[in-house]
Amino acid sequence: MVKEELISKINQVMAEEFEADPSLIKPEAPLMETLDLDSLDLVDVVVLIDTNFGVSLTAQDFVGMKTFQDFYDLISRKLDEKK
Repeated sequence: MVKEELISKINQVMAEEFEADPSLIKPEAPLMETLDLDSLDLVDVVVLIDTNFGVSLTAQDFVGMKTFQDFYDLISRKLDEKK
């Protein structure tokens, strides 16, 4: 999966699950605020990513994560490690 496809799929999955306006999901946008996530919602994020991309995330993965770009980079890195 090329980076653009990955980003598009992440955006689609997150917008649908958290009922967010897709136009607000941009690389520089703050992840937690844009999707109105709290710590319990992160469990849903972990399940969504595992279900849709086959990679496991941990709480440690979210430390220091601020933007969607950080999130895209994390998923991309996890997919690369899986190869």
